[in-house]
Amino acid sequence: MRRSLGGAVVAALVIAATTVAVASGPHSATAAPADPYTWKNVRIDGGGFVPGIVFNPGEKDLVYARTDIGGAYRWSQSAQSWTPLLDWVGQDDWGHNGVLSIAPDPVDTSRVYAAVGMYTNSWDPNNGAILRSTDKGNTWSRAMLPFKVGGNMPGRGMGERLAVDPRNNRNVYFAAEGGNGLWRSTDHGATWGKVANFPNAGNYVADPADPNGYLNQNQGLTWVTFDPQSPAVYVGVADKENPVYRSLDSGATWERIPGQPTGYLAHKGAVQGKYLFITTSDTGGPYDGTAGQVARLDTTTGVWTDISPTPVADRYYGYSGLTVDARKPGTLMVATQISWWPDTIFFRSTDYGATWTRIWDWSSYPSRTKRYTMDISANPWLDFNSTAQAPEESPKLGWMNESLAIDPFDSNRLLYGTGATVYGTTQLTNWDTNTTFTIRPMAKGLEETAVLDLASPPSGAPLVSALGDIGGFHHADLDTVPASFHDTPSLGSNTGLDFAELSPSFFVRVGNNAAAPHIGISTDGGKSWYQGQEPSGVTGGGTVAVGADANAVVWSPAGAGVHHSTTRGSSWAASTGIPAGAKVESDRVNPKTFYGYAAGRFYTSTDGGATFTASAAAMPAEGRVNLHAVPGVAGEVWLAGRTGLLRSTNAGQTFTAVGGGVSEGVNVAFGKAAPGATRPAVFLVGTVDGTDGVFRSDDNGASWVRINDDKRQYGNAGDALAGDPRIWGRVYLGTNGRGILYADRTGGPVSPSPSVSASVSVSPSVSTSPSTSVSPSTSVSPSTSVSPSTSTGCTATYRITGQWSGGFQGELTVKNNGAAATTGWKAGWTYTGGQTVTQGWGGTATQSGAAVTVVNAGYNGTLAPGASTTFGFLGGTTGSTNPVPSPITCSTT
Repeated sequence: MRRSLGGAVVAALVIAATTVAVASGPHSATAAPADPYTWKNVRIDGGGFVPGIVFNPGEKDLVYARTDIGGAYRWSQSAQSWTPLLDWVGQDDWGHNGVLSIAPDPVDTSRVYAAVGMYTNSWDPNNGAILRSTDKGNTWSRAMLPFKVGGNMPGRGMGERLAVDPRNNRNVYFAAEGGNGLWRSTDHGATWGKVANFPNAGNYVADPADPNGYLNQNQGLTWVTFDPQSPAVYVGVADKENPVYRSLDSGATWERIPGQPTGYLAHKGAVQGKYLFITTSDTGGPYDGTAGQVARLDTTTGVWTDISPTPVADRYYGYSGLTVDARKPGTLMVATQISWWPDTIFFRSTDYGATWTRIWDWSSYPSRTKRYTMDISANPWLDFNSTAQAPEESPKLGWMNESLAIDPFDSNRLLYGTGATVYGTTQLTNWDTNTTFTIRPMAKGLEETAVLDLASPPSGAPLVSALGDIGGFHHADLDTVPASFHDTPSLGSNTGLDFAELSPSFFVRVGNNAAAPHIGISTDGGKSWYQGQEPSGVTGGGTVAVGADANAVVWSPAGAGVHHSTTRGSSWAASTGIPAGAKVESDRVNPKTFYGYAAGRFYTSTDGGATFTASAAAMPAEGRVNLHAVPGVAGEVWLAGRTGLLRSTNAGQTFTAVGGGVSEGVNVAFGKAAPGATRPAVFLVGTVDGTDGVFRSDDNGASWVRINDDKRQYGNAGDALAGDPRIWGRVYLGTNGRGILYADRTGGPVSPSPSVSASVSVSPSVSTSPSTSVSPSTSVSPSTSVSPSTSTGCTATYRITGQWSGGFQGELTVKNNGAAATTGWKAGWTYTGGQTVTQGWGGTATQSGAAVTVVNAGYNGTLAPGASTTFGFLGGTTGSTNPVPSPITCSTT
């Protein structure tokens, strides 16, 4: 993970918000041409903590979910799946995939807001932001905050911290962490100001002495909720002596509510009728909580009542999840925070908390009677490969249940999040008639795993994965949820895996188990495993490399130095000449050759990993560095890092920089060669011609095509990357929180000359794919025609950037010459040689006869004075000439 010293926090009461339109993601620079791809998740379903699920009370079936590191989602009722909403977040602002809160607008239901940012310490270099959307999250604008937001910090399950005023939906509140107080927008989230007279910024800190800077943050304010029938606003505060405040005049003045319970933190607050309900716990969670209570405020009398379902003497948990039934006055539910053993407990009341029933009860220990059954057939791995001993069960009902939500339009539907998935039922009211109801996972489309390594062997399953928390899978079918994750042994978070290139049924994987084992061996392509031996002192998985013929393994674990084995992991000897903690990789042809990287040095072994020798080649000394050897070519290894992409053809003795416009690399991988090519396809996560993205080269890195687009950037991605050796163009991309993506080509072959460049915010305006017989000529010089300046305020420059028999690539640069910012632009020209525009990006092109008109895309219509943007396109020709059209018209609005 990238670390950076954060900038100084700007002290301001009102933010002059910098609003960035991100209909297709942030504006991009000119970069390599695009090759159209389809991107899909390798199905796992879930795999991480879902701290928030929010129904919009103003529109049926409009539901949002937030995750701590994997973005936000919207439910599709027709597809019974979740749609990701923040895939446009890129490498530069990766922390904005952490979602601390989400708030739908109950009045104008097309509006939705999200508070984003991942860490409030140095781990995330960027400040947080409030995102706002007017189309249910399809596109977003962004208002930056002068402080950080912690979507993956302690206390992230409390909330919701964002809320829209149902009496005046222009007003949106944000309860901030870190002592930053209460913030409010009065213009639908465009600008924000601190509520100066809010009296308490919170004081609860989980561990003030934490040396890592993770547990020592003031958890601040915890939630905002409204009484829709009055001007009352309620705010939770992480202060055990002053947990709840209110305003009775729409936020003009504030007070601590008299008589409130103290000693705990208020995790949730909800209003139903004349009552405010709160759930409290002794910690901010989400992993802990040993005491707490449920309380009710009668807002007409000011009387507080302890309505906790469990007597104090019997409690070993606090309370977190809270939901009220909008259709059944008096009905509410709460969840424990946290009852690890034997399982979570949900409580339900139909009389405003006067009495409660439990979702399960003790019969005769260790037996339990249950009001529910669990059906995990859609996601069978949720049993965690176990058959639990009573009173525990597999699968568990849940844990970390901060999100608990009854559908405001359907009393039978309940959704709740756990540390691994979203569960739900559509039979909830069976509870009240003592009839069993069924709970099922409802996580299709919500992919939240952290991917640590990927392998795509030339035979067997197309993919084997190493994942945080749930270990990883043998993916025999990319579109089917696997039945179970890696087991026997279970290694906790799996940190690395590799296979023998020339004997691909042999796999090794390693992981961060709390104690041994830390290594597993497979002889059937990663489907089944047995436990390997390990050197003394190993505390974590590290990285592992398998020799090409499976007769040597090199392991660089945590807690011990680099070791090698010639017995398939049954015995180990220390390697020399390479430091502990090095990343290791094997040559894919020579079984005796291994490579390593550590602290700016490259290392090579030619004796099966027994000894390594440092290379004198210059290497990147910091940042993300990943290396992979080339299948089928002995001694060739590539390394991606902050300084670019490096290639060695002599087993690491010397390296040369790979060109094609590459300036920075995150990872590199190799896949099946293009038709007619002899070299493997190269995949790069990095920066080409100034644009971050995922790229493919079919000519050994001489030129690149971008295969993702600004809608599909996936934030913190690329530390796990694999090309498919069996399908040309297919790549597997690992993310930190959005699971595994796989991508396949949809367009014809594209082989641009190295000099070709164009805008890459892909938004094809014409359904026609480019010609599949592209054969670019490198002898053509770009041609240029500049339209004259006019009173309409802009100029447009037309350039041919490359051409081939039957086709060409071009770009149109539009510049605002006026004194005021534009809100849109339009350009046009008339062809004289029979040309046609077949595909475009960065705008929408229409052609009628020879006349072409281009209008801006959603994200690049606003141009400041002097600013410019580019529309890129592919075209077809019918003759031997391709004359540049003139004049080029340009106008702005």
